[in-house]
Amino acid sequence: MAAGLVISAPASGVGKTTLTLALARAYSDRGLNVQCFKSGPDYIDPAFHAAATGRASVNLDSWAMDRAMIAHLVSRGTNADIVLAEGSMGLFDGVAARGVSGTGATADIAEMMGWPVLLVIDPSGQAQTAAAIAAGLRDYRAGVRLAGVVLNRVASPRHEDLVRRALGDAGIAVFGALPRHAEISLPKRHLGLVQAEEQAEVGGLIGEAARFVSEHVDLDAVLRSAAAWSPQAAANGLNVTPPGQRIALARDAAFSFVYPHMLEAWRAAGAEIVTFSPLADQAPDAGADVCWLPGGYPELHAGRLAANTRFRSSLRAFAETRPVHGECGGYMVLGTALTDADGVRHEMTGLLGLETSFAKRRMHLGYRLAELAAPVPGHRAGARLRGHEFHYSTIIAQPDTALAVVRDATGAVIAETGSRRGRATGTFFHLIAEDR
Repeated sequence: MAAGLVISAPASGVGKTTLTLALARAYSDRGLNVQCFKSGPDYIDPAFHAAATGRASVNLDSWAMDRAMIAHLVSRGTNADIVLAEGSMGLFDGVAARGVSGTGATADIAEMMGWPVLLVIDPSGQAQTAAAIAAGLRDYRAGVRLAGVVLNRVASPRHEDLVRRALGDAGIAVFGALPRHAEISLPKRHLGLVQAEEQAEVGGLIGEAARFVSEHVDLDAVLRSAAAWSPQAAANGLNVTPPGQRIALARDAAFSFVYPHMLEAWRAAGAEIVTFSPLADQAPDAGADVCWLPGGYPELHAGRLAANTRFRSSLRAFAETRPVHGECGGYMVLGTALTDADGVRHEMTGLLGLETSFAKRRMHLGYRLAELAAPVPGHRAGARLRGHEFHYSTIIAQPDTALAVVRDATGAVIAETGSRRGRATGTFFHLIAEDR
């Protein structure tokens, strides 16, 4: 029987990821089997989780996924000793309109699974007020139970004492307090953390975080606060049709944003995934019946991609007879051109007329619900696809036929419709699940 715990906070940037990774590694070092999850649409943190535990981590999303899908995904924790589910944003932060099984808030997963919440509180610039914030979070929603608090970035022993006393008066357990320690910070990038696979030193960083947290947090008390939990496998909970039997998947530093549960679902349905590297000027597998270009950071490698003539010509040849689909960064590479942050315009593959620019950054962020006007690999025309968009590119031109009517979480129609031309299709959002 596993024990489950959600790690959340009042806001983003408080230290959820660092604490999750540190606890995961510390418990793994004790010989425990640790299973991590990520609440919400984040395609970077699960890779860090896997680096910390040696076990694959997947996303749980109450806006995009139904309960059967979530149950199927969490059933991988059956043989774990401890489940750590890292939240996103603040504990109760979600969208205004309810999705499939919730608003996308971390609290939805905590209540659904019965996992108590370990709060990370950053009391910088405050003292007793930190206890008021924790108490407010504890009492905000009846179905969400607070396990206790870890304080992060405490300024001094006196500061820690003030906050601990206030939390104690509020009846809230404090499992530990972390003084400021910049050495365990993980590198940042404009879409969040740098990907785990890009960091040769990631193992050392996680190890240092684990040692640091072990010195300042009562690991035994945290473990005791987790709720005993017996996951039940949900038959066919993923219910995903793969885009093809043999899938050529772009996979390198420029193309790495794909939700792990999607790849697992494709394989579980019998598909074979063959990776190739556009950055290494490789061609998609000649025996594949579909090519899929996920998102990533093509804008950081635009000059190299533009110079890789074998990749570009082979992809165009592939698209003459078989479907090619791109998500976000992959969609941009299927377009005509991409202008980087320095204002340099780079020619892309030209399978679609899309032209994008990073010269003037503008954030596009949020859940997306798309009703397909035409089929894409694995999904019929009329299908309703749920996903998430997060990028800073601006559309210069999107002249091709719209792929879908795309709405945000409020139901408002947005301009990022995706495109289709011949056998090539693309979307700005990353697919999470299809409505069934």
